[in-house]
Amino acid sequence: METIPEKTIAVLPFVNRSGDAEIEYFSDGITEEIINALAGIRKLRVTSRTSSFYFKNKQVPVRQIARELDVETILEGSVRLGGDTIRITAQLVHAEEDFHFWSESWDRKLVNIFEIQDEISLLIADKLREQYGHLEIHDHLVKRRTENLDAYEYSLKARFHFNKWNPVDVQKAIELYEKAIALDPKHTDSYVGLADAYSFFAVTELIPHQEAWQKVRDSLDKAYALNPEHAGVHYLLANLAFFYDADFQQAFQCALQSIELKPNYAEAQQFVSLLYMISGQMEKAKQHLEIAFRIDPLSQETLFYRAYFHYRNEQYENALSLFDECLSQNPHNVPAYIMRSYCLLKMNRSDDTIEFLHKMPEEIVVQNERLGITCLTYLLKGEGAKAQMYFGQLKQEAQKPTSFQAHSYLYLAYAIIKNNDEAFAWLEEALQLKSSVLLLSYTDPLSNNLKDDSRYAHYHSLLYGSKEEALTVQKEKQPLLDLATADRYQELLLRFMKEEQPFLIPNLSLQSLADQLEIHPNKLSWLLNEQLGQNFNEFINHFRIEYFKTLVLDPENNHISLLGLAYESGFNSKTVFNTYFKKQEGITPKEFLKQNG
Repeated sequence: METIPEKTIAVLPFVNRSGDAEIEYFSDGITEEIINALAGIRKLRVTSRTSSFYFKNKQVPVRQIARELDVETILEGSVRLGGDTIRITAQLVHAEEDFHFWSESWDRKLVNIFEIQDEISLLIADKLREQYGHLEIHDHLVKRRTENLDAYEYSLKARFHFNKWNPVDVQKAIELYEKAIALDPKHTDSYVGLADAYSFFAVTELIPHQEAWQKVRDSLDKAYALNPEHAGVHYLLANLAFFYDADFQQAFQCALQSIELKPNYAEAQQFVSLLYMISGQMEKAKQHLEIAFRIDPLSQETLFYRAYFHYRNEQYENALSLFDECLSQNPHNVPAYIMRSYCLLKMNRSDDTIEFLHKMPEEIVVQNERLGITCLTYLLKGEGAKAQMYFGQLKQEAQKPTSFQAHSYLYLAYAIIKNNDEAFAWLEEALQLKSSVLLLSYTDPLSNNLKDDSRYAHYHSLLYGSKEEALTVQKEKQPLLDLATADRYQELLLRFMKEEQPFLIPNLSLQSLADQLEIHPNKLSWLLNEQLGQNFNEFINHFRIEYFKTLVLDPENNHISLLGLAYESGFNSKTVFNTYFKKQEGITPKEFLKQNG
């Protein structure tokens, strides 16, 4: 069996213990805030909200959840809200061995909600570092983003509705975000949420194209002015640049900036993968898609992009199977319907394409998409009369400046009938209209007939720019300690462990040991991992086990149980003691005593 990678965690939805289903948004919001806080730690892979929330209200064993999400650790918790107070409990589970290696509870005033989230996130990060190895952790992971608690609650409610991904709830989210902004005009997250909601309406064309994207731009301008380092702002700016401004390079730079700020951002990783796909850089597309899959393995969106990757690689059978899986999970997945039709066309299954289009639920039909696919189908079938009829309708529709789907399908139609001159002439005209859908369609396999034309490379460069890597490679980060300082600290640490025996303190933490040594916790963590090759728990428990071995072999301690001696050695858990003893010695404590007693 493949080893599950370390430094990975999934935060399961915190259980609402308040006895009031109406405030479910609050426990969901707390969970999402902790996910976002932990996602900001480099070299810690945090499962995205979508995949973690897949298990909400499902009775699935922790070990199975961990395997499906490919993580080492699970965080579980609960929230109880009452009046102006809040009680939060949390526990970390080492999933494969199924034991809790840390738990804590907090009773606080609700007004201190951001401080609570910061405290919880820092403690979790510290415990992960102690258990699995070095992580560089900032002094704070959650910032107070508003002084108005009502504004914060409105934003949580808005996010709760937005995550349902349907027009009614997204409209409700907009109303709630606007209430939050009315109470706090400097609440960045609400502006980002508002932009996200309007982009939903823009992409689905449920609000007129220009009106919707203008609202997105207005919200993002305000969010950027408040916080130019917000990863969500740059991700949405990438969407705006691509879908509205038809500016591939700007979209690319914004998307790369988003994942630079937040590498655990699955949607941004998927978007970068998409941009690499359509510009023809499939290996780089695959790399980012794999990152997105590791972060968000159960997301319908991730599944769609995996299918689209196979389609772009002209692996149509594989793509078709995955698009079918998309539609089995969500029969109203418009992009999956469209791309499944493309697969059928490329597989020369024209009759199946027409039959499939008629199965598409009427409430999700985008008329120009249906018209365009129908036209391509009859052109490929060579049915002259029907082909000419639909081709004429498509040409007429494409004359409208904002009929971007029709613009794209007319280009593909010219490609299919091998009328290269008309294809490139129309492309030139559509580019003047900033027809963003052409960015997707220009390199589509349905346009393969054009790719040997000498003009193809020119327009490829015009649309996508250079193929050179746009993201500059970061310089290797310098070690936290130089060699001489590391040697000095190592000597100090080992002498301190021998003389002061801090490992006998059951609740000893990396933070408290660092305080005693007067060294920053990040540097102590680095020293243990890079210099000594151990994480904090391995290091401390080694000393505890060695101390236990001296106690258990001393005849004067024969009246004390093995567990009692373990507790005297600094352990505070039978499971942890037995686990680490077996790992270090290769035998159980009882077997050790039998062999050496």
